[in-house]
Amino acid sequence: MPNYYVNRNAQSNGDHEVHEGGCGHSPDLENRRHLGSHVTCRGAVREAKKTYPTANGCYYCCNDCHTS
Repeated sequence: MPNYYVNRNAQSNGDHEVHEGGCGHSPDLENRRHLGSHVTCRGAVREAKKTYPTANGCYYCCNDCHTS
């Protein structure tokens, strides 16, 4: 199961992006929070929303969980 991380810093639209480990668009280490291992990005986004209600999947690595 892949590891997922959420960006502690919100994007300009207020979203906190969730990334799969190794994504080229992941935030710097000091700006990410580990969400654990999940079967799919959906579980990782659910976990991120506990802290960041505006969490959203990364367009590139979590496209199934990305909303516009």
